Amino acid sequence: MNKMNIKLSGAEEQLRAILVTHGQDSAAAQFADIGLPTRRIEAYHYTDLKSLLREVPSALAKANVGTTAKRSVFEGTARIEIVNGQMAGDFDVEGVSVATSGNDASGEDSVVLLSEALVGDVVEIKVSGELDQVLHIDRIIDGDAAINADKVVVTVEDGCSLTLVESFNASDAAHMRLATTEIALGEGANVVHLQLDGNSADTRHFANVRYSLAGDSLLRTFVQHTEAQLSRTVVTADFNGGGAHADFAGLNLLAGKQHADITLNVNHLVANTTSTEMFKNVVHDGAKAVFQGKIVVAKDAQKTDAQMMCQGLILSERGEILVKPELEIFADDVICAHGATCGELDENSLFYLMSRGIPRKEAKAMLIRAFLAEMFEPMEVEAVVETLEARVDSWLDEREEA
Repeated sequence: MNKMNIKLSGAEEQLRAILVTHGQDSAAAQFADIGLPTRRIEAYHYTDLKSLLREVPSALAKANVGTTAKRSVFEGTARIEIVNGQMAGDFDVEGVSVATSGNDASGEDSVVLLSEALVGDVVEIKVSGELDQVLHIDRIIDGDAAINADKVVVTVEDGCSLTLVESFNASDAAHMRLATTEIALGEGANVVHLQLDGNSADTRHFANVRYSLAGDSLLRTFVQHTEAQLSRTVVTADFNGGGAHADFAGLNLLAGKQHADITLNVNHLVANTTSTEMFKNVVHDGAKAVFQGKIVVAKDAQKTDAQMMCQGLILSERGEILVKPELEIFADDVICAHGATCGELDENSLFYLMSRGIPRKEAKAMLIRAFLAEMFEPMEVEAVVETLEARVDSWLDEREEA
């Protein structure tokens, strides 16, 4: 493949310089060759980072004991706090071990390359016993505007269960977050993984989430984008053992000039695995929501059952929802389908509610809440459901005319 010479933008030059300063010369050279992804790359067709990332912070987040960033606290959970890439405080819960390790810089995708190259300590969590509590990891960026890269690797051993809540919080500054989460499910493991957006409004949030599912394992996931100016979460799942099942879900709830992208790659690699994918987008003002979902069924993955759906609600003339569902099937004995719907609130339903004396704004809010309710119902962590419902309520209150 011929190498193309590209002209780096100011933001790209800044990122390359930070890689050099961080001692990642090889990664810096690779980044200089490829730059930030543009719409010419299929996976970034709707999220052209060369255009969207005009400015980036000039330094990495430094370890500090600042408390300007908000924290998320869910009563009754076992909590781990990671501040500016470093674990804060001690953690001692039976059945769970926590350690830190170094990280190797690699990745053909430049966002992945940056994420891996700029990570300091990797937080490694191993679940090997019965964990009665929900595990909560609060990943925080504190202080002035900075680039923060952190990585959490979770191993759930055979037959073990884990409910993991990850919250992303930040001080009120224009940060750039590069977050990586890897979760390996052992044979018969059961994992619920919920990711909550608490970023500052000016933060640029980039997350990579990777799952590996062994035989008979069960996984349920949820991704939320509501706060950051620019968000992109890439979820990749590899089904490596028969009998594994996963439910993937996510929400883009956007207004103003927000841009949020959820990209999902589900790889059914062996026979007798199943999955469901349900994602929803709600946009107001000039916001743009993106969902790209791809299900790949390998040649040997007979008896796969995968069902993907994306639903969108546009509440303004300038709002955009861009959806690209894909199926790539190499087996012949499968049940796979994908669908997408997008539209406005139903006027007949609005008329019915208003005819019962409900004001138009309140009637709209009721319909929006009903549209989102099925996203939250399967969640077993009541405190998380309450947090999400409260965020929806505040989002609706912020709209003069939803």
